[in-house]
Amino acid sequence: MITFDNVSKIFKRHKVLDGVSLAIDKGERVALVGSNGAGKTTLIRCLLGEYLHEGAVTVNGLAPRANRKAVLARVGFVPQIPPPLKMPVGELVNFSAAVCNSDPNRIIAMVRELGLDWDMVRGRPFVKLSGGMKQKMLIGIALGRDSDLLIMDEPAANLDPEARHIFFGLLHERKDNAVMLITSHRLDEVASLVNRVVEMDQGKVALDDRVADDVDMNARLDCIVRLTRPEPAFARAMGDWSFGAEDDGITWKGAVNGPDRLRFLGVLARYAGLVAGIEMK
Repeated sequence: MITFDNVSKIFKRHKVLDGVSLAIDKGERVALVGSNGAGKTTLIRCLLGEYLHEGAVTVNGLAPRANRKAVLARVGFVPQIPPPLKMPVGELVNFSAAVCNSDPNRIIAMVRELGLDWDMVRGRPFVKLSGGMKQKMLIGIALGRDSDLLIMDEPAANLDPEARHIFFGLLHERKDNAVMLITSHRLDEVASLVNRVVEMDQGKVALDDRVADDVDMNARLDCIVRLTRPEPAFARAMGDWSFGAEDDGITWKGAVNGPDRLRFLGVLARYAGLVAGIEMK
């Protein structure tokens, strides 16, 4: 569905992309990872038709820059940094739906499913929303359209645990019928969402590997964490995951979304000296 054929891009004599060649098919969920400056964002912008470049990029045989309307109509894009749009949320939804001839009510339903109070936000300028609200709006727009190419830059970063669970379930519904390209600085943030990893370094593909596709994105794991002693910093961290403490102050219980399990274990690793035991099932 997507091909990059020997794609290169130079900014002020600096080669940001250096002969990138990739083919991505429907049903593939690709983690595009690498450090800042590796070329991830530039590659995405070439895919969206924003940049001139050497080599060829195609989406279902169409060059994005020469066929931007046709290509963008199939794209659901969730940027890492929300755009500073001053238009009211309701106008943004109508505009986004019109671009690909979709029903705006589908976007509204998606936004509500993610837990956003539509009646409260519809008249507010997008730029005035909180970070979490903006993220839910952008995800709702991306998934509420007839898009079969989802490009998402750290899409769940600002979502609360319940919204993340809903988001993962929505991705699960599309996993066989869409291409998902998920960019991140850290593989552990997205590893459980994908079945292929492409790592970029200095504008080149340094790694392209398939990974086990055995994670149920709808799964939730019941989790118990036991500490050696109470710790206020740990309590604050667990509050972000909606965990609750038992009366003894050292036993914490909650639920972790299946795709978030590596991320959660990464948080626990910061408190390795305090953790006496972990149960996840």
